[in-house]
Amino acid sequence: MFQHDYATVFNADLQLSADDGIIYLGTIGFGAKAETFVSEDDIAQLTAHEEAFLIQVIEDKLIVLGSDKRGTAYGMLELSRMIGVSPWVWWADSPVSEKESFTLKNGYRDIQYPSVARRGIFLNDEDWGLMPWSSQNYEASDVDGQIGPKTHARIFELLLRLRANTLWPAMHKCSEAFYLTPGNKEMADKYGIYIGTSHCEPMACNANYEWRRRGEGKYDYVNNRENVLKFWEERVSSLSNSDNIYTLGIRGEHDGRMQGAKSIREQRDAIAKIFKDQRDMIAKYVNPDVEKVSQVFIPYKEVLYAYNLGLEVPEDVTLMWTDDNYGYIRHYPDSAESARKGGNGVYYHISYWGRPHDYLWLATNHPAQLYTQMKMAWDKGARDMWILNVGDIKPAEYLTELFMDMAWSIDSIQNNKEGLDKHLWDWLAREFGRENADDLLQVMNEYYRLAYIRKPEFMGNTRTEERDPGYKVVSDLPWSKQDIENRIRNYQQISDRVKHLAANIPLEKQASWFELIEYPVLAAAEMNFKHLYGQLARHGLADWSKSDAAYEEIVALTEKYNSLLDGKWNKMMDDQPRRLAVFQRVIQTVANEPLAEELKPLAAFNGNDYASFTGSQPIAHGLGYQRGAIQLAKGSSVIYKFESQTSDSLAVEVNLAPNHPVAGDKIRYGIAIDGEPGQVVDYTTKGRSEEWKLNVLRNQAIRNTTHLPTSSWQHSIKITALDEGVFVDQIKIREK
Repeated sequence: MFQHDYATVFNADLQLSADDGIIYLGTIGFGAKAETFVSEDDIAQLTAHEEAFLIQVIEDKLIVLGSDKRGTAYGMLELSRMIGVSPWVWWADSPVSEKESFTLKNGYRDIQYPSVARRGIFLNDEDWGLMPWSSQNYEASDVDGQIGPKTHARIFELLLRLRANTLWPAMHKCSEAFYLTPGNKEMADKYGIYIGTSHCEPMACNANYEWRRRGEGKYDYVNNRENVLKFWEERVSSLSNSDNIYTLGIRGEHDGRMQGAKSIREQRDAIAKIFKDQRDMIAKYVNPDVEKVSQVFIPYKEVLYAYNLGLEVPEDVTLMWTDDNYGYIRHYPDSAESARKGGNGVYYHISYWGRPHDYLWLATNHPAQLYTQMKMAWDKGARDMWILNVGDIKPAEYLTELFMDMAWSIDSIQNNKEGLDKHLWDWLAREFGRENADDLLQVMNEYYRLAYIRKPEFMGNTRTEERDPGYKVVSDLPWSKQDIENRIRNYQQISDRVKHLAANIPLEKQASWFELIEYPVLAAAEMNFKHLYGQLARHGLADWSKSDAAYEEIVALTEKYNSLLDGKWNKMMDDQPRRLAVFQRVIQTVANEPLAEELKPLAAFNGNDYASFTGSQPIAHGLGYQRGAIQLAKGSSVIYKFESQTSDSLAVEVNLAPNHPVAGDKIRYGIAIDGEPGQVVDYTTKGRSEEWKLNVLRNQAIRNTTHLPTSSWQHSIKITALDEGVFVDQIKIREK
């Protein structure tokens, strides 16, 4: 990989050798000459960490030394980054600029190692992108749904370039299982990638696809134990010399409840027995010292209830916690969990199929949401395994790299808005030039802000997997005419800006530009135009042709995507995953109810509009409806000032990021106006309640309180974080 990068950049061949020449490379413990040049202190620092590397220039010799095989690979590919090769050189067609030379002077020294031990991606909901693209285009196969070794080689190359080390392969029924596809295992071994599996795929077995081919009877450990163990054993015995992470426990064949157990107590007792059987199998076929083999248990969905009922997980097994599928982590390790030998991890989504609505098309999770959630997880001790559900990889390129950069070096991004802006600016500058980065930063920040308010996939006001058929029909969002017109205007502005900037992008970067910027921004804008003009048209306030034109433009943009570079990405982009109503042409109807009215508050604030604070200074990350949300530390307060002559009661609406409790089972704030006694407000949601669904669709938790001001003109509102994880977005005051 590095030789190819070098040849592309310098238009010359580089012969690499471990023993002579300009570059000396090697891995500690294998007798490489590179090891003889570096100090004992550097050797000690490298060997103290897995996957560490040292790059050093000594007497005009460039030394690249890794603590293990992956460390050496990351060190070599760090050189690729330094000479200007993007990790997305293939996956986003990022062109490489030629150079005459690149110099590192004597004395240069850089030593790096990962913050998170196991870090990687989960290929999920691949039905509409990755699988058809691979099996019918890039690596056409006679086997339905096969994602083969040629495709996986490209994926593994990307992972190494992103300094990742783990893959959870695609696992839907539409795709042939990873280990049933010839060459996949060998390709993972070649690239040194850990293969793990999701919460419903224990012991490296994709029961969703494989049980109906290899299993006997029902996938029921309680009543069909011998056949279930045989099913697992066949796989584990074939992986003795590979790098694997074994998922323990059991669920149903595909993301369903465990079969055979009639209660949570029975499930808990069965899983305890399963742990022993599975670990005995690992000891037999992989390593007699089972604690040296990476294992993970994922208390997800109903399995969490069994865990909370006292299920004892072996101390060396990593506990992996999950978000609520919409980017808000449900559980953070407590002090006992964070002290475990096996540590903790997080399985996080930037793509999802399920209730209340899928988001499988465009990757629009706000970077600051991803950052703040994963930073809290790190701070609470989730430092051993991070897996990101990336859907089809494309178009989630930036969010994937942000996640992996955090996993590699948790402190590489400054913990505030400026740090996140710098990370995005650097990424845009690398991909499209420093001369375009300022404009693009404004565009992409607005792109993420608008989608934070409501994702493109949620614009039809529909829901998936709901029994009420009314949720399948596109209907009005609860927005006024002014709200709608403002949103149309905001999307039109970034759409126009992208079209204008396209003229500055060189021809060789046009494909990358379309994939990374133009398609996601313009497609998101058109999805909004389609539904917003449709909503206005239902009320006789716009022509239906504008909605129809937006639908046609999405179709045209998607056709262009799939025809790029002579069809390289044909079948990768589908603008109608699951053929849901939100993606269709808006049906022309007449509204039965009037549009929502514009309600102007007496006073309104973004979180960062506070006049003063006590305790820790609030942190702004760029989250929120106006990018003004603040993270308020537990026990800290912010005060907002406003004027009003009313002597009547005041209603205060506080809009917060819909986080879940960080510690304990509550997430609360205190609120008081003037000198009145404070009120305590809890905005915890339970399970998949209606309130939780509304919260994730609108990206706000909303609470209202009533107050009687004690002064006659100038007032103050004091908001205090009573728990961790309080993010104040907006405050609106109205007369009661």
